[in-house]
Amino acid sequence: MKLLFLTLQVTVEIPYISLQALLFVTITYPAINFYWSAYKMIWYSYTVFSTLLYFNYLGMMFISLTPTFQVASALAGFSYTMLNLFAGFIISEPKIPKWWVWGYWICPTAWSLKALITSQYGDINKEISVFGEPNAINAFFKSYYGYNHDDLGVTAIVLISFPLVFASVFGYTIAKLNFQRK
Repeated sequence: MKLLFLTLQVTVEIPYISLQALLFVTITYPAINFYWSAYKMIWYSYTVFSTLLYFNYLGMMFISLTPTFQVASALAGFSYTMLNLFAGFIISEPKIPKWWVWGYWICPTAWSLKALITSQYGDINKEISVFGEPNAINAFFKSYYGYNHDDLGVTAIVLISFPLVFASVFGYTIAKLNFQRK
């Protein structure tokens, strides 16, 4: 009975997140003015859905792991700082020191950014000027950020595995570390 309740508690978020992702994509895709193709729009939708889902389950996991609101706030603040630090916004993966690159590879936001940029621009050969030199868009993203369009399949698998891991940890810890017991 407890397993059924936990499964329901986790799966009830999926329709809500789907609606949220649909509304977000409907508003932002035309506003950003990405290239209009079904392939790129599906990838964008998948990336947004996976990102919203893993952040939702990450929050649920933090709730199940911490005994008080204050501890949860401290853990969330630290975690979100690390998620942004290792995402590739500030330092791209090829420029991260080799002893810290593991942080990039386990960072969910890095995979979301990789999926978003690679799916939208990874197959475009248009020439742009980068640092004063002409370069194709896809070649620039491959050389500067390490984003390869051929890696989208792996990226999709990794993106869906984060919500599964976070939801599993939530289910296990809410059952075993229930801090609500009196």
